[in-house]
Amino acid sequence: MLNNTRHVNTAILGAGIAGLGAALKARENGIRYEVFEAKSSAGGLLDNFSVEGFRFDNAVHLSFAHEDKVRSIFDKTSYITHPADSLNFEIDKWLKHPVQNNLYPLSATEKVLLIESLINRPENLTIDNYESWLIHQYGYEIANRYPIRYTRKYWQCNADELSTSWIGNRLRRAKLSEILYGAFTDDTPNTYYTKEMRYPEKGGFKSFIQPLIDESNISYCHDVVAIDLVGKLITFSNGVKVGYNNLINSLPLPVFIELCGSAVPENVKIAANKLEATSLDLISVGFNKSIVKALWFYIYDEDIYASRAYSPSVKSSDNAPEGYSSLQFEIYNPGRDSQYTVDELKENVMYAMKKMRVASEKDIVFLHHKRLLWGNVVFKKDMEKHRDVVREYIYHHQVKSVGRFGEWDYLWSNQSLLSGYNAI
Repeated sequence: MLNNTRHVNTAILGAGIAGLGAALKARENGIRYEVFEAKSSAGGLLDNFSVEGFRFDNAVHLSFAHEDKVRSIFDKTSYITHPADSLNFEIDKWLKHPVQNNLYPLSATEKVLLIESLINRPENLTIDNYESWLIHQYGYEIANRYPIRYTRKYWQCNADELSTSWIGNRLRRAKLSEILYGAFTDDTPNTYYTKEMRYPEKGGFKSFIQPLIDESNISYCHDVVAIDLVGKLITFSNGVKVGYNNLINSLPLPVFIELCGSAVPENVKIAANKLEATSLDLISVGFNKSIVKALWFYIYDEDIYASRAYSPSVKSSDNAPEGYSSLQFEIYNPGRDSQYTVDELKENVMYAMKKMRVASEKDIVFLHHKRLLWGNVVFKKDMEKHRDVVREYIYHHQVKSVGRFGEWDYLWSNQSLLSGYNAI
């Protein structure tokens, strides 16, 4: 072998939570492994960053894990428990979440229109996409005013382009009694799919997985540039080449296929190119006073680019200097390119904060921009068919692909950890 070529039993690509889960299982089984991470720090989407003494996660992260294995890891870290309370902003009003159960702030005319539509929702509608599912659940008026509008901002496509396979318990069918009750009072129960959210007291969400990072054998600044599946050889941008017996991948499936080069059959390349995901622009805001109270909120208005925002300082006071507060706005894009310039994003966030009566210029310490190339897997119709072609090709070469983008699925952090853990 050349001096810059070495060999490992099990190579793990990516030190996000899925890769760290695989590393944990490897240690438990006495398997010799090495994690290769392109960046200089671990954590992936669960990593964080600091700006002028404020800490921000890479988008909103709160834990509601219930699995014993995950809790045995996360609970090593002291945490804060929050009720799963969130808000919605539309036009000039704040409504509790879920919005259809909390119509109290609306006018009588609006309430009658929405509730009448719910009562008359089409029971025999053919449900073959997300839009028809929403109409069947909520009726035309509620569906079009709220979730269908939100879909265009969050998923960056129309609701009728999406399948329903990703929904699970993320959305629930509205009951007429709940909607009627929430139209007459704002003293409504929380019907979110989990009752509490946990967050570390100190160090950001990454603190939950810091024990895994500390215990793992990670080689940083190893950015993969080529993968030879037949020769079982990985080439990195720093010139290092690593041979392996077993390969665990947490890189996004389209990226993995690109790295495998010309050896990949054309039908697999075509399938990989059909896999769509959003990217994410984050605008993080530091305030010079304690003005933020909401843990997180959703935004329906089309003139505001962000689909949602959360407060790191509400999640934990450790995330901001004493007496200060913070928000982070999430703006999604179709594909890996941003739709807006950084100046446009910052200007729109300023506009949003004024419109929502959150803050003005004199309250702001900074606005900071960060890009995340991978946000969410988009469940376009027939996505699973294309995904299966890619996954079957990878599995045929004895590669196990894990995590949100390695499995190409809508996985939360706890599910991603177990995805990696169960791959060994």
